[in-house]
Amino acid sequence: MDRYGALWRAFLQDNRSLVEGANPFQYAGRLTRINGLVMEAAGLKLPLGSGCQIVVPGSGAVEAEVVGFNGEKLYMMPTDDVFGLAPGAQVLPMENSVPRLVPGKRLGPRRRASDRAKHLPVGDAMLGRVVDGAGRPLDGLGPLNTVETRSLQGRPVNPLNRAPIAQPLDVGIRAINSLLTVGRGQRLGLFAGSGVGKSVLIGMMARFTSADIIVVGLIGERGREVKEFIEHNLGAEGRKRSVVVAAPADNSPLMRLQGAAYATTIAEYFRDQGKQVLLIMDSLTRYAMAQREIALAIGEPPVTRGYPPSVFARLPALVERAGNGPDGGGSITAFYTVLAEGDDQQDPIADSARAILDGHFVLSRNLADQGHYPAIDIEQSISRAMHTLVDNAHFDLVRRFKQLFSRYQRSRDLIAVGAYQPGAEPLLDMAVALYPRLEAFLQQRVDEREPYDGAVMKLAQLFTGTPG
Repeated sequence: MDRYGALWRAFLQDNRSLVEGANPFQYAGRLTRINGLVMEAAGLKLPLGSGCQIVVPGSGAVEAEVVGFNGEKLYMMPTDDVFGLAPGAQVLPMENSVPRLVPGKRLGPRRRASDRAKHLPVGDAMLGRVVDGAGRPLDGLGPLNTVETRSLQGRPVNPLNRAPIAQPLDVGIRAINSLLTVGRGQRLGLFAGSGVGKSVLIGMMARFTSADIIVVGLIGERGREVKEFIEHNLGAEGRKRSVVVAAPADNSPLMRLQGAAYATTIAEYFRDQGKQVLLIMDSLTRYAMAQREIALAIGEPPVTRGYPPSVFARLPALVERAGNGPDGGGSITAFYTVLAEGDDQQDPIADSARAILDGHFVLSRNLADQGHYPAIDIEQSISRAMHTLVDNAHFDLVRRFKQLFSRYQRSRDLIAVGAYQPGAEPLLDMAVALYPRLEAFLQQRVDEREPYDGAVMKLAQLFTGTPG
Protein backbone atom coordinates (compact mmCIF):
# COMPACT_ATOMS: atom_id res chain seq x y z
CA MET A 1 0.00 0.00 0.00
CA ASP A 2 2.88 2.34 0.81
CA ARG A 3 4.35 1.61 -2.60
CA TYR A 4 1.14 2.65 -4.40
CA GLY A 5 0.88 5.72 -2.16
CA ALA A 6 4.38 6.86 -3.12
CA LEU A 7 3.61 6.39 -6.83
CA TRP A 8 0.38 8.34 -6.44
CA ARG A 9 2.13 11.21 -4.65
CA ALA A 10 4.81 11.33 -7.37
CA PHE A 11 2.07 11.38 -10.03
CA LEU A 12 0.28 14.26 -8.29
CA GLN A 13 3.55 16.19 -7.90
CA ASP A 14 4.33 15.82 -11.62
CA ASN A 15 0.87 17.07 -12.57
CA ARG A 16 1.13 19.96 -10.13
CA SER A 17 4.38 21.07 -11.83
CA LEU A 18 2.68 20.93 -15.23
CA VAL A 19 -0.27 22.99 -14.00
CA GLU A 20 1.96 25.62 -12.39
CA GLY A 21 4.02 25.91 -15.58
CA ALA A 22 1.01 26.40 -17.79
CA ASN A 23 -0.09 29.85 -18.91
CA PRO A 24 -3.90 29.95 -19.10
CA PHE A 25 -3.93 33.53 -20.39
CA GLN A 26 -3.55 34.07 -24.12
CA TYR A 27 -1.64 37.25 -24.83
CA ALA A 28 -2.60 38.33 -28.31
CA GLY A 29 -3.52 41.45 -30.23
CA ARG A 30 -4.62 42.29 -33.73
CA LEU A 31 -3.02 44.22 -36.53
CA THR A 32 -4.93 47.44 -37.22
CA ARG A 33 -2.73 49.46 -39.57
CA ILE A 34 0.46 49.43 -41.64
CA ASN A 35 1.82 52.86 -42.51
CA GLY A 36 5.11 52.69 -44.36
CA LEU A 37 7.58 51.01 -42.02
CA VAL A 38 5.35 51.16 -38.94
CA MET A 39 2.69 48.65 -37.95
CA GLU A 40 0.02 49.37 -35.36
CA ALA A 41 -1.55 46.78 -33.11
CA ALA A 42 -4.39 46.91 -30.57
CA GLY A 43 -5.27 44.65 -27.66
CA LEU A 44 -1.68 43.94 -26.63
CA LYS A 45 0.53 45.72 -24.11
CA LEU A 46 4.27 45.04 -24.25
CA PRO A 47 7.37 46.98 -23.16
CA LEU A 48 9.66 48.68 -25.66
CA GLY A 49 12.10 46.33 -27.36
CA SER A 50 9.86 43.27 -27.02
CA GLY A 51 9.65 40.84 -29.90
CA CYS A 52 6.37 40.01 -31.65
CA GLN A 53 5.07 37.69 -34.33
CA ILE A 54 2.30 38.63 -36.76
CA VAL A 55 0.62 35.48 -37.98
CA VAL A 56 0.28 35.04 -41.75
CA PRO A 57 -2.29 32.27 -42.38
CA GLY A 58 -0.63 29.43 -44.22
CA SER A 59 2.73 31.21 -44.44
CA GLY A 60 4.14 31.24 -40.92
CA ALA A 61 4.71 34.61 -39.23
CA VAL A 62 6.44 37.95 -39.66
CA GLU A 63 8.76 39.00 -36.84
CA ALA A 64 8.62 42.55 -35.47
CA GLU A 65 9.81 44.59 -32.52
CA VAL A 66 7.98 47.12 -30.37
CA VAL A 67 9.40 50.59 -31.05
CA GLY A 68 6.75 52.80 -29.42
CA PHE A 69 3.17 53.15 -28.20
CA ASN A 70 0.42 55.75 -27.96
CA GLY A 71 -2.36 54.99 -25.52
CA GLU A 72 -3.76 51.61 -26.50
CA LYS A 73 -1.86 51.53 -29.77
CA LEU A 74 1.36 49.58 -30.04
CA TYR A 75 3.87 50.62 -32.72
CA MET A 76 5.98 47.85 -34.21
CA MET A 77 8.71 47.70 -36.84
CA PRO A 78 9.11 44.52 -38.93
CA THR A 79 12.41 42.70 -39.32
CA ASP A 80 11.11 40.75 -42.36
CA ASP A 81 9.06 41.53 -45.44
CA VAL A 82 5.42 42.33 -44.65
CA PHE A 83 3.88 40.78 -47.76
CA GLY A 84 0.82 38.70 -47.00
CA LEU A 85 -0.28 40.57 -43.87
CA ALA A 86 -3.95 41.41 -43.69
CA PRO A 87 -6.07 43.67 -41.43
CA GLY A 88 -6.88 41.97 -38.14
CA ALA A 89 -3.95 39.54 -38.31
CA GLN A 90 -3.10 38.04 -34.93
CA VAL A 91 -0.15 39.58 -33.08
CA LEU A 92 1.58 37.31 -30.56
CA PRO A 93 4.44 38.18 -28.19
CA MET A 94 7.68 36.29 -28.52
CA GLU A 95 8.84 34.09 -25.66
CA ASN A 96 10.00 35.99 -22.54
CA SER A 97 8.32 39.22 -23.70
CA VAL A 98 5.75 39.16 -20.90
CA PRO A 99 5.75 37.74 -17.35
CA ARG A 100 4.04 34.42 -16.84
CA LEU A 101 0.76 34.62 -14.91
CA VAL A 102 -0.36 31.63 -12.88
CA PRO A 103 -3.45 31.68 -10.65
CA GLY A 104 -2.52 31.63 -7.00
CA LYS A 105 1.12 32.48 -7.63
CA ARG A 106 2.78 35.86 -7.12
CA LEU A 107 4.86 37.38 -9.89
CA GLY A 108 8.58 36.80 -9.59
CA PRO A 109 11.15 39.53 -8.97
CA ARG A 110 11.13 42.54 -11.28
CA ARG A 111 13.02 41.75 -14.48
CA ARG A 112 15.48 44.09 -16.15
CA ALA A 113 14.62 45.54 -19.54
CA SER A 114 17.70 43.84 -20.99
CA ASP A 115 16.27 40.46 -19.93
CA ARG A 116 13.13 41.12 -21.96
CA ALA A 117 15.12 42.06 -25.06
CA LYS A 118 15.90 39.61 -27.82
CA HIS A 119 18.59 37.03 -27.08
CA LEU A 120 20.95 35.84 -29.84
CA PRO A 121 23.71 33.20 -29.94
CA VAL A 122 27.28 33.90 -28.82
CA GLY A 123 30.28 31.67 -28.20
CA ASP A 124 33.61 30.43 -29.51
CA ALA A 125 31.84 28.46 -32.25
CA MET A 126 31.08 31.75 -34.00
CA LEU A 127 34.73 32.41 -34.84
CA GLY A 128 35.21 32.31 -38.60
CA ARG A 129 31.48 32.69 -39.24
CA VAL A 130 29.38 35.32 -41.01
CA VAL A 131 25.88 35.94 -39.63
CA ASP A 132 23.10 38.46 -40.17
CA GLY A 133 21.59 40.79 -37.58
CA ALA A 134 19.33 37.98 -36.32
CA GLY A 135 22.15 35.48 -35.79
CA ARG A 136 21.37 33.43 -38.91
CA PRO A 137 24.42 32.09 -40.80
CA LEU A 138 25.12 33.68 -44.18
CA ASP A 139 28.25 31.73 -45.08
CA GLY A 140 26.66 28.38 -46.00
CA LEU A 141 28.72 26.53 -43.37
CA GLY A 142 25.74 25.08 -41.55
CA PRO A 143 24.11 26.01 -38.24
CA LEU A 144 25.98 27.67 -35.39
CA ASN A 145 27.20 25.03 -32.96
CA THR A 146 26.58 27.07 -29.84
CA VAL A 147 23.90 27.01 -27.17
CA GLU A 148 24.91 30.22 -25.36
CA THR A 149 22.80 33.32 -25.90
CA ARG A 150 22.93 36.91 -24.68
CA SER A 151 20.60 39.86 -24.56
CA LEU A 152 21.13 42.47 -27.26
CA GLN A 153 20.71 45.21 -24.67
CA GLY A 154 23.93 44.99 -22.69
CA ARG A 155 23.93 46.31 -19.16
CA PRO A 156 26.10 49.42 -18.69
CA VAL A 157 29.47 49.04 -17.03
CA ASN A 158 30.11 51.16 -13.95
CA PRO A 159 32.74 53.66 -15.15
CA LEU A 160 34.58 53.38 -11.84
CA ASN A 161 34.98 49.63 -12.36
CA ARG A 162 36.65 49.96 -15.76
CA ALA A 163 40.39 49.41 -16.00
CA PRO A 164 42.25 52.49 -17.27
CA ILE A 165 43.61 52.64 -20.82
CA ALA A 166 47.26 51.90 -20.06
CA GLN A 167 48.57 49.46 -22.70
CA PRO A 168 49.03 50.13 -26.43
CA LEU A 169 47.32 47.89 -28.97
CA ASP A 170 49.31 46.95 -32.05
CA VAL A 171 47.11 47.45 -35.15
CA GLY A 172 49.87 46.76 -37.68
CA ILE A 173 49.68 50.22 -39.33
CA ARG A 174 52.92 52.22 -39.11
CA ALA A 175 51.34 55.69 -39.04
CA ILE A 176 48.87 54.69 -36.31
CA ASN A 177 51.26 52.67 -34.14
CA SER A 178 53.88 55.42 -34.07
CA LEU A 179 52.05 58.76 -34.41
CA LEU A 180 48.49 57.96 -33.25
CA THR A 181 49.06 55.17 -30.75
CA VAL A 182 45.88 53.29 -29.83
CA GLY A 183 45.32 51.85 -26.36
CA ARG A 184 43.44 48.73 -25.34
CA GLY A 185 39.88 49.72 -24.56
CA GLN A 186 40.00 52.95 -26.56
CA ARG A 187 37.11 53.96 -28.86
CA LEU A 188 38.02 55.82 -32.02
CA GLY A 189 36.37 57.11 -35.16
CA LEU A 190 37.51 56.75 -38.77
CA PHE A 191 36.15 59.85 -40.49
CA ALA A 192 36.05 59.59 -44.26
CA GLY A 193 34.07 60.31 -47.37
CA SER A 194 33.42 57.64 -49.97
CA GLY A 195 36.25 56.11 -51.96
CA VAL A 196 39.25 57.10 -49.82
CA GLY A 197 40.34 53.62 -48.70
CA LYS A 198 38.31 53.23 -45.52
CA SER A 199 37.46 49.56 -46.07
CA VAL A 200 41.04 48.72 -47.03
CA LEU A 201 42.36 50.34 -43.85
CA ILE A 202 39.99 48.52 -41.50
CA GLY A 203 40.75 45.29 -43.37
CA MET A 204 44.47 45.80 -42.74
CA MET A 205 43.83 46.40 -39.05
CA ALA A 206 41.69 43.26 -38.82
CA ARG A 207 44.45 41.14 -40.40
CA PHE A 208 47.46 42.67 -38.66
CA THR A 209 46.23 43.51 -35.15
CA SER A 210 47.61 41.77 -32.07
CA ALA A 211 44.10 41.52 -30.57
CA ASP A 212 42.85 38.02 -29.74
CA ILE A 213 39.42 38.38 -31.37
CA ILE A 214 38.08 40.61 -34.15
CA VAL A 215 34.37 41.40 -34.41
CA VAL A 216 33.27 43.22 -37.56
CA GLY A 217 29.85 44.82 -37.93
CA LEU A 218 29.01 45.75 -41.53
CA ILE A 219 25.97 47.94 -41.00
CA GLY A 220 24.03 49.55 -43.84
CA GLU A 221 26.70 49.04 -46.50
CA ARG A 222 26.12 47.75 -50.02
CA GLY A 223 25.62 44.00 -50.19
CA ARG A 224 28.38 43.67 -52.78
CA GLU A 225 30.87 45.19 -50.34
CA VAL A 226 30.15 42.55 -47.71
CA LYS A 227 31.61 39.72 -49.79
CA GLU A 228 34.47 41.87 -51.05
CA PHE A 229 35.43 42.86 -47.53
CA ILE A 230 35.39 39.28 -46.25
CA GLU A 231 37.33 37.77 -49.19
CA HIS A 232 39.75 40.56 -50.11
CA ASN A 233 40.14 42.92 -47.16
CA LEU A 234 39.75 40.50 -44.25
CA GLY A 235 41.24 37.46 -45.97
CA ALA A 236 41.49 33.86 -44.80
CA GLU A 237 44.04 34.68 -42.09
CA GLY A 238 41.94 37.42 -40.51
CA ARG A 239 38.72 35.45 -40.77
CA LYS A 240 39.97 32.60 -38.56
CA ARG A 241 39.73 34.75 -35.43
CA SER A 242 36.87 36.97 -36.58
CA VAL A 243 33.10 37.12 -36.33
CA VAL A 244 31.35 39.14 -39.04
CA VAL A 245 27.84 40.49 -38.54
CA ALA A 246 26.38 41.76 -41.82
CA ALA A 247 23.23 43.90 -42.02
CA PRO A 248 23.45 45.48 -45.49
CA ALA A 249 21.50 48.44 -46.81
CA ASP A 250 18.56 46.38 -48.10
CA ASN A 251 17.78 45.12 -44.57
CA SER A 252 15.05 46.86 -42.59
CA PRO A 253 16.22 49.74 -40.37
CA LEU A 254 15.37 47.67 -37.32
CA MET A 255 17.62 44.86 -38.54
CA ARG A 256 20.45 47.35 -39.14
CA LEU A 257 20.12 48.61 -35.57
CA GLN A 258 19.99 45.05 -34.34
CA GLY A 259 23.10 44.14 -36.33
CA ALA A 260 25.12 46.86 -34.60
CA ALA A 261 23.82 45.80 -31.18
CA TYR A 262 24.55 42.13 -31.98
CA ALA A 263 28.16 42.84 -33.01
CA THR A 264 28.66 44.75 -29.76
CA THR A 265 27.06 41.91 -27.76
CA ILE A 266 29.45 39.36 -29.30
CA ALA A 267 32.40 41.62 -28.46
CA GLU A 268 31.13 41.96 -24.87
CA TYR A 269 30.95 38.16 -24.57
CA PHE A 270 34.59 37.69 -25.56
CA ARG A 271 35.67 40.61 -23.35
CA ASP A 272 34.01 38.90 -20.40
CA GLN A 273 36.09 35.81 -21.23
CA GLY A 274 39.24 37.90 -20.68
CA LYS A 275 40.03 38.36 -24.39
CA GLN A 276 41.44 41.46 -26.07
CA VAL A 277 38.81 42.28 -28.69
CA LEU A 278 39.01 44.60 -31.68
CA LEU A 279 35.52 45.77 -32.67
CA ILE A 280 35.15 47.38 -36.10
CA MET A 281 31.80 49.00 -36.89
CA ASP A 282 31.23 50.12 -40.46
CA SER A 283 29.49 52.43 -40.18
CA LEU A 284 28.20 54.52 -37.27
CA THR A 285 26.54 56.88 -39.74
CA ARG A 286 24.39 54.11 -41.25
CA TYR A 287 23.40 53.12 -37.71
CA ALA A 288 22.26 56.70 -37.06
CA MET A 289 20.37 56.75 -40.36
CA ALA A 290 18.52 53.57 -39.42
CA GLN A 291 17.45 55.10 -36.11
CA ARG A 292 16.37 58.23 -37.98
CA GLU A 293 14.12 56.16 -40.27
CA ILE A 294 12.44 54.53 -37.29
CA ALA A 295 12.06 57.71 -35.25
CA LEU A 296 10.58 59.73 -38.11
CA ALA A 297 8.22 56.89 -38.99
CA ILE A 298 6.67 56.91 -35.50
CA GLY A 299 6.31 60.68 -35.47
CA GLU A 300 9.41 62.00 -33.69
CA PRO A 301 10.22 65.54 -34.87
CA PRO A 302 13.50 66.21 -36.74
CA VAL A 303 15.87 68.74 -35.16
CA THR A 304 19.29 68.78 -36.87
CA ARG A 305 19.46 68.17 -40.62
CA GLY A 306 16.56 65.76 -40.35
CA TYR A 307 17.95 63.80 -37.40
CA PRO A 308 15.56 63.48 -34.41
CA PRO A 309 16.80 63.70 -30.80
CA SER A 310 16.71 59.94 -30.22
CA VAL A 311 19.57 59.48 -32.71
CA PHE A 312 21.94 61.52 -30.56
CA ALA A 313 20.84 59.54 -27.49
CA ARG A 314 21.40 56.20 -29.21
CA LEU A 315 24.98 56.91 -30.32
CA PRO A 316 26.60 57.19 -26.86
CA ALA A 317 24.50 54.27 -25.59
CA LEU A 318 26.08 52.06 -28.27
CA VAL A 319 29.61 53.43 -28.01
CA GLU A 320 29.76 53.26 -24.20
CA ARG A 321 29.27 49.49 -24.32
CA ALA A 322 32.81 49.17 -25.70
CA GLY A 323 35.93 49.80 -23.65
CA ASN A 324 37.80 48.03 -20.87
CA GLY A 325 36.31 45.64 -18.39
CA PRO A 326 37.42 45.37 -14.74
CA ASP A 327 41.13 45.28 -13.85
CA GLY A 328 42.79 42.11 -15.07
CA GLY A 329 39.98 41.34 -17.51
CA GLY A 330 39.46 41.76 -21.22
CA SER A 331 38.90 44.83 -23.34
CA ILE A 332 37.05 46.04 -26.42
CA THR A 333 39.04 48.43 -28.60
CA ALA A 334 36.53 49.88 -31.05
CA PHE A 335 36.84 51.63 -34.40
CA TYR A 336 33.67 53.24 -35.72
CA THR A 337 33.70 54.53 -39.28
CA VAL A 338 31.88 57.82 -39.79
CA LEU A 339 30.85 58.87 -43.28
CA ALA A 340 31.36 62.60 -43.67
CA GLU A 341 28.74 63.49 -46.28
CA GLY A 342 30.37 65.62 -48.95
CA ASP A 343 33.62 65.42 -46.92
CA ASP A 344 31.96 67.77 -44.41
CA GLN A 345 33.67 67.21 -41.05
CA GLN A 346 30.91 69.28 -39.37
CA ASP A 347 28.18 66.84 -40.36
CA PRO A 348 25.93 66.41 -37.26
CA ILE A 349 26.76 62.70 -36.86
CA ALA A 350 30.47 63.35 -37.33
CA ASP A 351 30.34 66.21 -34.85
CA SER A 352 28.47 64.12 -32.28
CA ALA A 353 30.77 61.12 -32.74
CA ARG A 354 33.86 63.29 -32.30
CA ALA A 355 32.55 64.38 -28.90
CA ILE A 356 31.85 60.89 -27.54
CA LEU A 357 34.90 59.02 -28.90
CA ASP A 358 38.45 58.87 -27.54
CA GLY A 359 40.01 60.14 -30.74
CA HIS A 360 39.46 60.40 -34.47
CA PHE A 361 41.44 59.53 -37.58
CA VAL A 362 40.57 61.60 -40.64
CA LEU A 363 41.08 60.10 -44.10
CA SER A 364 41.82 62.78 -46.69
CA ARG A 365 40.48 62.70 -50.23
CA ASN A 366 43.38 64.87 -51.41
CA LEU A 367 45.87 62.30 -50.14
CA ALA A 368 43.91 59.47 -51.73
CA ASP A 369 43.85 61.33 -55.06
CA GLN A 370 47.64 61.58 -54.87
CA GLY A 371 47.99 57.81 -54.40
CA HIS A 372 48.98 58.25 -50.74
CA TYR A 373 47.73 55.17 -48.83
CA PRO A 374 46.65 54.87 -46.13
CA ALA A 375 45.25 58.37 -46.64
CA ILE A 376 45.44 59.38 -42.95
CA ASP A 377 45.60 63.14 -42.44
CA ILE A 378 48.08 63.33 -39.57
CA GLU A 379 47.40 67.01 -38.89
CA GLN A 380 43.65 66.54 -38.34
CA SER A 381 43.86 63.21 -36.52
CA ILE A 382 44.35 62.65 -32.80
CA SER A 383 44.45 59.82 -30.27
CA ARG A 384 43.35 61.33 -26.96
CA ALA A 385 44.73 58.50 -24.85
CA MET A 386 48.19 58.52 -26.43
CA HIS A 387 49.84 60.61 -23.71
CA THR A 388 49.14 57.81 -21.18
CA LEU A 389 50.50 55.08 -23.47
CA VAL A 390 53.95 56.28 -24.59
CA ASP A 391 57.02 57.58 -22.81
CA ASN A 392 58.43 61.09 -23.10
CA ALA A 393 61.03 60.15 -25.71
CA HIS A 394 58.38 58.69 -28.01
CA PHE A 395 56.09 61.66 -27.48
CA ASP A 396 58.91 64.08 -28.35
CA LEU A 397 59.49 62.22 -31.63
CA VAL A 398 55.79 62.49 -32.49
CA ARG A 399 55.74 66.20 -31.70
CA ARG A 400 58.83 66.79 -33.82
CA PHE A 401 57.42 64.81 -36.75
CA LYS A 402 54.16 66.77 -36.73
CA GLN A 403 55.96 70.10 -36.36
CA LEU A 404 58.13 69.50 -39.42
CA PHE A 405 55.34 67.95 -41.48
CA SER A 406 52.95 70.81 -40.71
CA ARG A 407 55.59 73.46 -41.40
CA TYR A 408 56.21 72.02 -44.87
CA GLN A 409 52.48 71.83 -45.65
CA ARG A 410 51.98 75.51 -44.78
CA SER A 411 54.83 76.52 -47.11
CA ARG A 412 54.04 74.09 -49.94
CA ASP A 413 52.73 76.82 -52.27
CA LEU A 414 55.79 79.03 -51.71
CA ILE A 415 58.08 76.12 -52.46
CA ALA A 416 56.13 75.22 -55.61
CA VAL A 417 56.42 78.71 -57.14
CA GLY A 418 60.09 79.11 -56.20
CA ALA A 419 59.55 81.81 -53.58
CA TYR A 420 61.24 79.76 -50.86
CA GLN A 421 64.80 80.86 -50.13
CA PRO A 422 66.96 78.22 -48.42
CA GLY A 423 68.64 79.46 -45.26
CA ALA A 424 65.98 82.01 -44.34
CA GLU A 425 64.32 79.73 -41.80
CA PRO A 426 66.19 76.76 -40.25
CA LEU A 427 63.01 74.86 -39.29
CA LEU A 428 61.65 75.08 -42.82
CA ASP A 429 65.02 74.05 -44.24
CA MET A 430 64.91 70.92 -42.09
CA ALA A 431 61.28 70.24 -43.11
CA VAL A 432 62.15 70.52 -46.80
CA ALA A 433 65.13 68.19 -46.40
CA LEU A 434 63.17 65.56 -44.45
CA TYR A 435 59.78 65.77 -46.16
CA PRO A 436 60.35 62.92 -48.67
CA ARG A 437 61.27 60.64 -45.79
CA LEU A 438 58.33 61.82 -43.69
CA GLU A 439 55.89 61.21 -46.52
CA ALA A 440 57.33 57.76 -47.28
CA PHE A 441 57.05 56.87 -43.59
CA LEU A 442 53.29 57.53 -43.65
CA GLN A 443 52.65 55.24 -46.61
CA GLN A 444 52.27 51.48 -46.36
CA ARG A 445 51.41 48.66 -48.74
CA VAL A 446 48.18 46.71 -48.22
CA ASP A 447 50.09 43.46 -47.61
CA GLU A 448 52.72 45.02 -45.33
CA ARG A 449 52.50 44.66 -41.56
CA GLU A 450 54.40 47.06 -39.32
CA PRO A 451 54.57 45.93 -35.66
CA TYR A 452 54.44 48.50 -32.88
CA ASP A 453 58.10 48.27 -31.86
CA GLY A 454 59.27 48.42 -35.46
CA ALA A 455 57.15 51.52 -36.15
CA VAL A 456 58.59 53.37 -33.14
CA MET A 457 62.15 52.41 -34.11
CA LYS A 458 61.67 53.65 -37.69
CA LEU A 459 60.20 56.90 -36.36
CA ALA A 460 63.38 57.48 -34.32
CA GLN A 461 65.56 56.63 -37.31
CA LEU A 462 63.97 59.44 -39.33
CA PHE A 463 65.80 62.00 -37.20
CA THR A 464 69.07 60.15 -36.75
CA GLY A 465 71.90 62.57 -37.42
CA THR A 466 69.48 65.50 -37.83
CA PRO A 467 70.40 68.57 -35.76
CA GLY A 468 67.88 70.12 -33.39
